[in-house]
Amino acid sequence: MELAILLPVAILVIAMLVIGARIALAGSSISGVAGIAARDASLARSSASAKQVATVSATDALASRHLHCADIQVAVDVSGFVSAPGAPASVTVDVTCTVDLSDVGVPGLPGSRTLHDSAVSPLDPARDAS
Repeated sequence: MELAILLPVAILVIAMLVIGARIALAGSSISGVAGIAARDASLARSSASAKQVATVSATDALASRHLHCADIQVAVDVSGFVSAPGAPASVTVDVTCTVDLSDVGVPGLPGSRTLHDSAVSPLDPARDAS
């Protein structure tokens, strides 16, 4: 009789530990992804190529860290590219990743978790010198 009462509680505790571990692992995996993308984008010669490089770099960094995102959004602020070459400017990258938790399947818990990382990197002062 005691086992019939404690078994569902034990299963729920184990499921909560698995979910907590997956969220913690995903949170540590996304840390630094925006920094990698911002650094790569800051070396680009134009705003269009900076956006493309940042998106590819963030996606590759997430894949190399084995973080499987249901939805990846990379927002790149390239407004620093309008400043004159040699003037201090920067590029900002925001990476948002939605991790799917529905495969754990515990009733009452959310099916996904949204993780965010942001970074700023100074632009290459010689970006217009070709």
